[in-house]
Amino acid sequence: MASSEKVCRGVRGATTADSNTSEAILQAARQLLALMIRQNGIEPEDVASAIFTVTRDLDAEFPALAARQLGWMNTALMCSYEVSVPGSLERCIRVLVHWNTHKPADEITHVYIKDAARLRPDLCSLPPVDWTELEQWIDAHLDQSARPSRS
Repeated sequence: MASSEKVCRGVRGATTADSNTSEAILQAARQLLALMIRQNGIEPEDVASAIFTVTRDLDAEFPALAARQLGWMNTALMCSYEVSVPGSLERCIRVLVHWNTHKPADEITHVYIKDAARLRPDLCSLPPVDWTELEQWIDAHLDQSARPSRS
């Protein structure tokens, strides 16, 4: 049951990038955020902040740029490195979004995709992803003024 008053909730997600390039990192982060947005009905004005972490093998781009590219222009964003644990998942991007919502915590959909699905198999209840349709949705919502850090 939805609350009559908005509260700040955490929405978690993780994915993997195909390689350590700016485009691979941004594509993976955009896909992850797009699924989180669509699964939860997240509006940019309701996002208080987001913390992105990457494994140490991803340093070609800031994954937070993907949030800017999807219109989160007035959202506080931060990037950091994930704790480097021996044998942990490589090329992993994680995000924790702080979202003001009426939804109770048990109605939040956390999103773990690609190789990161093994991190939280208990939270991997998404229907199969139509990647072509997802990329079309991203293209329709892409803010062309948000550019990679090295362009």
